[in-house]
Amino acid sequence: MKSIIARNQNVHIVKCVKPAIKPSYLLIKTLHSVISPGTELSLIGISEDRDITLGYSAVGVVMECGEGVEDYQKGDIVACYGAPYVGHSDCLLVPTTLCAKVPSGVEAKEAALAGIGAIAIHALRIAKLVFGETIVIIGLGLLGQMIAKIANAAAYNVIAFDIQAERAAMLNEETSIRSFSTIPEMESEIEKCTKKYGADAVLLCAGGKRSSLTNQSLEWIRHQGKVVIVGDIEPDFPRNLLFAKEAQILISRAGGPGRYDQVYEKQAIDYPYGYVRWTEGRNVAEYLRLVNDKRINVQSFLTDEVDFQDAPAAYDELFNKKSTTLTKIINY
Repeated sequence: MKSIIARNQNVHIVKCVKPAIKPSYLLIKTLHSVISPGTELSLIGISEDRDITLGYSAVGVVMECGEGVEDYQKGDIVACYGAPYVGHSDCLLVPTTLCAKVPSGVEAKEAALAGIGAIAIHALRIAKLVFGETIVIIGLGLLGQMIAKIANAAAYNVIAFDIQAERAAMLNEETSIRSFSTIPEMESEIEKCTKKYGADAVLLCAGGKRSSLTNQSLEWIRHQGKVVIVGDIEPDFPRNLLFAKEAQILISRAGGPGRYDQVYEKQAIDYPYGYVRWTEGRNVAEYLRLVNDKRINVQSFLTDEVDFQDAPAAYDELFNKKSTTLTKIINY
């Protein structure tokens, strides 16, 4: 089989040994995978003198089911999420806890975004908002845009911001979302819609390590409001304003409970439904439900496609932060 890796800050296609089926795993023939620019461009940057497998969100057809698998069969179309099991490879061996069947009303390319959807859903769960509360989303790359759409579907009051006007404008199709590219305009909207109380939560989806946005985010929330760190940004908050507002600083890790747990992932042992309601696998399935029920429209993310053999060159365009190309769908 073939996989896409980063090596010495370049992207390559390499040949790998096809994995053998294991108990509680699915062997999947990949149909599409999705490039996640925020994560993958960072990995490319640190790939000097080593190989790093790229990708973590894909969809494919089940070729073989491992011993003990009951909920899947050969021929099922499944979405799957999570490195090192899921990557840009033409064949994937994935534990069932990281998979979900794709409903008939969901296109395979839409399902390929399930990993991004799970991360977005988990970030919103970390914020623990309730119906009607106000959320501000800072940074409108692929993940920020996905969070905005799902937050809107959940009937939160959504305000979005990106310094690039081109990306802020991409949410104009969502008539209930107010999206801005200047901070004064955004701040004016927060004051107006919260009657100067401040937002209930700010989700920081931007990158860039140290940023003035972390300080500013505390100015935008209400007393006892929340700031959720979603992107790769340094949590550098001034104590005085934290204390004054008794603010909550939270961090969202990947797609939900189960991530990086060897028992849940490697051994494919699920958490009890009654104790851990929303695992990363169940968040993948929830994203698929939102698309199937037409609660969110992700077609704007599917405009740029590339064949697998041409994928290495496709990463160059994603370095352009002004581009409205937020991702590329790799076709196998």
